[in-house]
Amino acid sequence: MGKVGCVFAIRQQPTRDKHTSEIVELAHAVSNTYVAHLGGPAVFGDLLWTEARQRRWMQARETIVLGDGAAWIWNLAADKFFTSRQVVDWYHAKLHLTQAATALHGEGTATTRRWVREYETPLMQGHAERLARTLRQLAQKHAQCANALRREAGYFQDNYRRMQYLETREEGFPIGSGMVESACKQFRARLAGSGMRWSRAGLERLLPIRAAIMSQRFDELWQQVYHLPLN
Repeated sequence: MGKVGCVFAIRQQPTRDKHTSEIVELAHAVSNTYVAHLGGPAVFGDLLWTEARQRRWMQARETIVLGDGAAWIWNLAADKFFTSRQVVDWYHAKLHLTQAATALHGEGTATTRRWVREYETPLMQGHAERLARTLRQLAQKHAQCANALRREAGYFQDNYRRMQYLETREEGFPIGSGMVESACKQFRARLAGSGMRWSRAGLERLLPIRAAIMSQRFDELWQQVYHLPLN
C-alpha cells in the first residue's frame, strides 16, 4: 500500500470560518514538500524524517503531526517526531461522526444531518471523550447498529487527546490534512490514470521523481542524479 507524507511551514492567513462565517486568522500549510513510498511504514518513516530534517524540523520552535487516526501513524510519530503535537485531521474525525450518525439514522437522511450538526460543535470544542461515552450509551439502546457505534466510540476514545481542535487552532496550528489529500490525488492522477500499467520496480522509481516535481525540486534532483557515478 502506498503512503504519502507532506512537510510544510505554517502561515496565518485571513480565512472565512466555516462555523461562524467570520473572517479570522487561521493557520495554513505553505511551502509543502512531499515524500511517497510503495510499502510499509518503516521505510516511509525514514523518508519522512529525512525530509523533515532537510527542512530544518529540529530548529522549529513548535511542530505538529497530522494524521487520519491510524495507529501506525502515531507509532511513527512517537518514534521520529516524539516532541510534536499530535492531531487527528478534522475531516477524518467528522467523517467518523457522520458514520456514527449514518449507522443510527440512515445514509443521507435529514435526521443524520441534524445529528452531525448537533455533535459537530462539541467535537470541535474538544469533547471527543464525551462523544465516545454517548455512542457507547446509544449502542446499548440500538442493537441493530451496536457494533458500528462501539467501533466509532473506540475511535473517539482512542484519539480524544488528539482532538483538541479549537485549542489547536487558537494556538496557531492547522487542524486539517488537506495538503496530503491533495497530494494523493496528484500522485493518482499522474500514476494511476486510465490505461496506465507499471511494474512495482518502475513505480518505485517514479514516485521520488513525481514527489520532486510536486515539491518544485526536480532541477535539484536532476543535478544530483546527473552527477552520480555510472554503475
